[in-house]
Amino acid sequence: MKKRIGFLSFGHWQDSPGSQTRTAGDALLQTVELAEAAEALGVDGAYVRVHHWARQLAAPFPLLAAVGARTSRIEIGTAVIDMRYENPLYMAEEAAAADLISGGRLQLGISRGSPEPALEGPAVFGYTPGEGESGADLARRHTATFRAAIAGDGIATSDPRQVGVRTLLPIQPRSPGLSERIWWGSATRETAAWVALKGMNLQSSTLLGEDTGVPFDQLQAEQISVYLDAWAATGWEREPRVSVSRSVLPITTDDDRRYFGGRPDSDQVGAIDVYENARFGRSYTGDPDVIAEALARDEAVRMADTVLLTVPNQLGVEYNARLLETITRHIAPAIGWEPATIPT
Repeated sequence: MKKRIGFLSFGHWQDSPGSQTRTAGDALLQTVELAEAAEALGVDGAYVRVHHWARQLAAPFPLLAAVGARTSRIEIGTAVIDMRYENPLYMAEEAAAADLISGGRLQLGISRGSPEPALEGPAVFGYTPGEGESGADLARRHTATFRAAIAGDGIATSDPRQVGVRTLLPIQPRSPGLSERIWWGSATRETAAWVALKGMNLQSSTLLGEDTGVPFDQLQAEQISVYLDAWAATGWEREPRVSVSRSVLPITTDDDRRYFGGRPDSDQVGAIDVYENARFGRSYTGDPDVIAEALARDEAVRMADTVLLTVPNQLGVEYNARLLETITRHIAPAIGWEPATIPT
């Protein structure tokens, strides 16, 4: 199995001392620049988190298209888009356009989303669950429509006066292969089985919405096993992909030590959003050689084909490019990763 690594940016910006991303424009343009730097290092992916009602990246498709236009090889994606907020047909048009601009490199992570500062945020955007539906049901309904649209299904009835016949019109443009590059962000083993049943790839983050008392990496490995077993049982012909996210912060300078030297390096358990017993993964902080050994023992990292590395984007492009360089040279090879090359 080819092991891939990518960076994951939450795209924070704040006009505060020490921040290198003081405006939304800074966050957007620096994400493009970091993707270029990551590609030059042989990193495989540039991913962004999508949040509404906060000083973070919220509109992914213009940004993904820009990254696609300025790079040639690196995968571009999301982890994740909150589908409760999306017009699934407009999203299908935007996703196809961004994928075509990038030459088919889009990897779209979608899900029900995460806690947010707004009450009933999706309703303000015009989307509310139907009678008897939950927010998760709304996200899945939007997802079904979106996936049908990008697969080329007929959506709207044609006007015979315009086209000569009555038929069903698909969304345009279409991007071949995009329908196989949709990922669902799963927080539980039950949802992981549903993801496999629907034929989507699996994204698993540093938060799981259940706790059985075992270390985070073992619980996540159980989730991945449930997914892979369910995938095999469905009889899907293509190979599925699985990603996990990790906070990896090697300390090699005094600046690194000042920023991250006091971070906890163990799992945490607590309540968040709809999950009463959530388990949060540890941060891998410290000497690169020590991190490499620990990450190589991480059971979920060993099972996933893609590892997304969260970056402290407010420290700027230069800092994060150096962080990624340290990871690619001294840590990632321990999990079986090799740098990609830019085609000539």
